[in-house]
Amino acid sequence: MPETTIQTFGVRRLEIIAADGTADEALLPDLSGDQLRRLHYLMLLTRTFDRRALALQREGRIGTYPSVLGQEAAQVGSAFALQQNDWVFPSFREMGAHLTLGYPVHQLFQYWGGDERGLRTPDGMNLFPICVSVGTHIPHAAGAALAARARGNRSAVAAYFGDGATSKGDFHEGFNLAGALKLPVVFICQNNQWAISVPLAAQTASQTLAQKALAYGFEGIQVDGNDVLAVFRATGEALARARDGGGPTFIECLTYRMADHTTADDASRYRPPADVEAWRDRDPLLRFERFLAKRGLWNGDYGAEVQAKAEGEIDEAVRRYESVPPPEPGEMFACAVETQSRRQIRQQENIR
Repeated sequence: MPETTIQTFGVRRLEIIAADGTADEALLPDLSGDQLRRLHYLMLLTRTFDRRALALQREGRIGTYPSVLGQEAAQVGSAFALQQNDWVFPSFREMGAHLTLGYPVHQLFQYWGGDERGLRTPDGMNLFPICVSVGTHIPHAAGAALAARARGNRSAVAAYFGDGATSKGDFHEGFNLAGALKLPVVFICQNNQWAISVPLAAQTASQTLAQKALAYGFEGIQVDGNDVLAVFRATGEALARARDGGGPTFIECLTYRMADHTTADDASRYRPPADVEAWRDRDPLLRFERFLAKRGLWNGDYGAEVQAKAEGEIDEAVRRYESVPPPEPGEMFACAVETQSRRQIRQQENIR
């Protein structure tokens, strides 16, 4: 019997906006000028939040903080494609996604200030708490997708994580379940090329991370993670496919971690400065501003105006965060009391 090839596979790559702001017109998503400006503002707000959080940490006003510098497009572009009935599972570096979804800014400062009340998601927002333990929320996202389908909800689930999570067992377990059951989940990886001090080449022999999805029976696509419109388009298509019963998608957003892993890290001890400088020219915010300028949607005056607006919003959030009274010691039992009350209600309903 001669040797045969059972199947061949390929990985698509998507980029819409070049570094100089020129774009492939055929690939542009259908967004109005106001929506494009909104995308820009959310990226700018994310960067402004990030800078303020770093300053607050250095001043001892919040705790250890993981910068999102350079990853704004991957977060904002993907979250902008979500619908209100979708569910979101963030890891610990998704401040841009939180802000895009409308999460209260002062609560993010609260969380990074060590106040767990910052994770009390507002009613009507399908956002799970921040997951710090790397990759453990990926199976949870697959389970939520299974639950949504069992309930007949036409919703999708989005799970965010970094390249380091793809080396964890939770990643493979979640992917296997999602693929086997064709669950409505979109896995969004921000491949910033460093798992703390471990470079991507030391983590995997795979040419791309996107190809890992192929082993589990669904599509993996790599997008330029510094191109907000490419991320938005890829995520929107994946979410629509998930809602329509087409199963999961893995989106690898190729980007770069421009800052340290966290404020407890010193990346200069293991990362060549020349690599960081090479990626500065691919800054996602500057790239999008060049794109908007070519369409008459951005100039210096407008840039100064929206920067002032973003700084004012962050100033107000910091004031609100620092004016929140400390929690009463008894609050630590509030969840247990509420759970007991719900259990009693269920028991009464069963008796009836």
